[in-house]
Amino acid sequence: MTDFEALKNAVIKGKRNDVAAIVQAAVDNNEDVNEILDKGMIPAMREIGDRFSRNEAYVPELLIAARAMQSGLSIIEPLIIKSGRKSKGKVAIGTVKGDLHDIGKNLVAIMIKGAGYDVIDLGVNCDLAKFDEGVAQGAQVVACSSLLTTTMPFMRDVVAHFKGRGTRVIIGGAPVTQAYCDEIGADGYSEDANGAVKLLDKMLK
Repeated sequence: MTDFEALKNAVIKGKRNDVAAIVQAAVDNNEDVNEILDKGMIPAMREIGDRFSRNEAYVPELLIAARAMQSGLSIIEPLIIKSGRKSKGKVAIGTVKGDLHDIGKNLVAIMIKGAGYDVIDLGVNCDLAKFDEGVAQGAQVVACSSLLTTTMPFMRDVVAHFKGRGTRVIIGGAPVTQAYCDEIGADGYSEDANGAVKLLDKMLK
């Protein structure tokens, strides 16, 4: 039987090989993959996210935890799909046109995937057509990331593009603020990956 506390600690400490080994052993023993996620991996990411929000953990720690989480997720994702686990919603995420930074975007993608959402990762330098592709694949929410003040204005175009079409747009990134979110009429803003999960939980409950 899986030691969920050991799995949780391995994720938090970013021990990718340990996470993969624990998850693979659980799969080999035909354990419930949903329990692996719900009792070990999601609580780990929630805890590291909360620590980050309290300034008790920083971006590098969050990143290594997210990568460790991904090492386990990659093993159980096909099995979770087969098990018929109900998704909490589908989100398309991408860094906006002109911006090639992806660390923050990748972190948010892993966090929301781990929280039970289906994620369509659109990559970087996403124009309106790219975001449309995500919506065409069933995304209810479009998440836009920007690290540069020079690319941030494109978020206004994305918001205007989807206004009145039933798709919600949330934004985030280093230069982005709640005030800017309000100014351009986006549906939500988060300053970090943990906040993005909470925002989606509230938006898609």
